[in-house]
Amino acid sequence: MSRSRTAILAALALVAGASGTALAVVPGDPGIAAIPCTVDYKVQNQWDTGFTANVTVTNNSAAKTSWSVKWAYAGNQKITSGWNAKITQSGTAVTANNETYNGTLANGGSVSFGFQGSYSGTNAVPTTFTLDGVTCNVDSGTGTPTDPGTPTDPGTPSTRVDNPYAGAKVYVNPEWSAKAAAETGGSRISNQPTGVWLDRIAAINGVNGGMGLRAHLDAALAQKGSGEEVVQLVVYDLPGRDCAALASNGELGPTEIDKYKTQFIDPIAAILADSKYAGLRIVTTIEIDSLPNLVTNTGSRPTATAACDTMKANGNYVKGVGYALNKLGAIPNVYNYIDAGHHGWLGWDDNFAPSAQLFYEAANAEGATVDDVHGFITNTANYSALKENNFTINDSVAGKSVRESKWVDWNRYVDELSYAQAFRTQLVSTGFRSNIGMLIDTSRNGWGGSARPTGPGATTSVDTYVDGGRYDRRIHIGNWCNQSGAGLGERPQAAPAAGIDAYVWMKPPGESDGSSSAIANDEGKGFDRMCDPTYTGNPRNGNNLSGALPNAPLSGHWFSAQFQQLMQNAYPPLS
Repeated sequence: MSRSRTAILAALALVAGASGTALAVVPGDPGIAAIPCTVDYKVQNQWDTGFTANVTVTNNSAAKTSWSVKWAYAGNQKITSGWNAKITQSGTAVTANNETYNGTLANGGSVSFGFQGSYSGTNAVPTTFTLDGVTCNVDSGTGTPTDPGTPTDPGTPSTRVDNPYAGAKVYVNPEWSAKAAAETGGSRISNQPTGVWLDRIAAINGVNGGMGLRAHLDAALAQKGSGEEVVQLVVYDLPGRDCAALASNGELGPTEIDKYKTQFIDPIAAILADSKYAGLRIVTTIEIDSLPNLVTNTGSRPTATAACDTMKANGNYVKGVGYALNKLGAIPNVYNYIDAGHHGWLGWDDNFAPSAQLFYEAANAEGATVDDVHGFITNTANYSALKENNFTINDSVAGKSVRESKWVDWNRYVDELSYAQAFRTQLVSTGFRSNIGMLIDTSRNGWGGSARPTGPGATTSVDTYVDGGRYDRRIHIGNWCNQSGAGLGERPQAAPAAGIDAYVWMKPPGESDGSSSAIANDEGKGFDRMCDPTYTGNPRNGNNLSGALPNAPLSGHWFSAQFQQLMQNAYPPLS
């Protein structure tokens, strides 16, 4: 239940001033003065020291191409972050100006924005608001705000549908769609659904005038219509993020777990818990590349890094993932999927079961339980082929098993589908619920084009057999940055195979994995030599060339050359 004060005046006398002017009257009722603007200020969630609020402004005057809303607090409220408006505060005075995408406000039109704030003592609702200097009016209201982490009716896991993608549309991000459509030939895929990446605190409100989380959720409601709609979010800002790489390093230091909780996860949870969005099915991909690093890149392994050793020792990956699962899993319409690497990362015997055990530990940390986990996602932002049809793990050539080939290198899986299905079984045996589902990111694992093999390789040796027949044309399965020759994979679709909830494009095609050379930035992103086409490698890719495309921008930035390549090499091909 929310607390609000809304502008409604039952009647206003027609008043003439000394100059002979009068307040405008409401059409159809000359005895009631028109209200120039109304404001609905709602405290949606409130806890001991903080709150979130939503403000809806309705313009009853001439149409506007920009707007500015102002109010003042009676107490010590401080706004800490906002969305769908540029909000500033000086003392008790607050100003909210439009973003570039929502400046138009027609006569009779409304616009909404929101924010998170802190307070102590009382949290009184402001009594006076102005729109472009004109005073709006509010009435009184009562109610009891709720804790953002404890929705009024948190429900139980049984209230969620088994597969959120079944029978539902999936949100098409208008920002990505516009970039795709602007590319030659891009309109063929610009209507495909992709993930929305929350990869830093600022992304919650929108970066560089772009859409924030609420703006995306509002757009999803507009796309939803009368049917079901899935919104895909990547929650990705752990302390010491991506300890085995540099291109996707994050803004938070290894020990900043409290900041991760209070400034990243809590605001996201507060927004997702808004009853306005209860009709959406919100799928979250929880912290890619984090937990798998603690298995494969720590200790005495040749692939170990000091940064990963630090994160394993301080436990902040496990704590952070557990906290996110707990807070987001309490929201009835949120479906948490934990990142589970890919077959070329965790498919070996010494990684497979230990990874499942670590995931179970995280799923029971910081108040979380396995009921907060709806499933797992594999191949996020990676290139592993969905299904290798020209060889299997059981084949033998010239007296040697396929497992002995340099490419497979004793892995038990040769493709992503077999790995995802087997890993699901392992996860259930470790303690996860038997109805968990898997997602596979197919945004860049098609490997079509002229280089795609049409049959098995020559049987002169196990290596010629595997290398001649494999769809995945990377130099080494450990290569992960802007891979040359890659193509779009299977289009997003629900329930494509046993145990698989959906094929998804969680990584938006055309967004770079990392820059080819060092680029100064304020996003916390470093330069990783694995994104440099001239790099000759390290133990994690068998000391091979990186296979990366040249002239790549920072991770997450638009990379036109890659987008064109992905379309050219799409499999199934684009029509």
